[in-house]
Amino acid sequence: MGFFSRLFGSSKPKTQKMTVEPTEYKGFLIYQEAIEEGGQYRIAGRIEQELDGVLKSHRFIRSDVLSSRADADEFMLKKAQMYIDQMSGKIFD
Repeated sequence: MGFFSRLFGSSKPKTQKMTVEPTEYKGFLIYQEAIEEGGQYRIAGRIEQELDGVLKSHRFIRSDVLSSRADADEFMLKKAQMYIDQMSGKIFD
């Protein structure tokens, strides 16, 4: 590490890759993947399902931000379940 990097810090953003365990709901897998932004967490995640041997994925990011990751993940789970229910399971059509 160079002198200036030690003095001022690294210019590379520090990212932490978390392993997310999915929640199964009506044959879909829901991944809660809140995005940290300025000390808050944006509601985000993905819904996946294997159809005819092909893994289909629907990613979404909402405009809502909450103060804790746990709250953002919980809200995402509820929204994903509601979306699955509203789409009658036809998310990838």
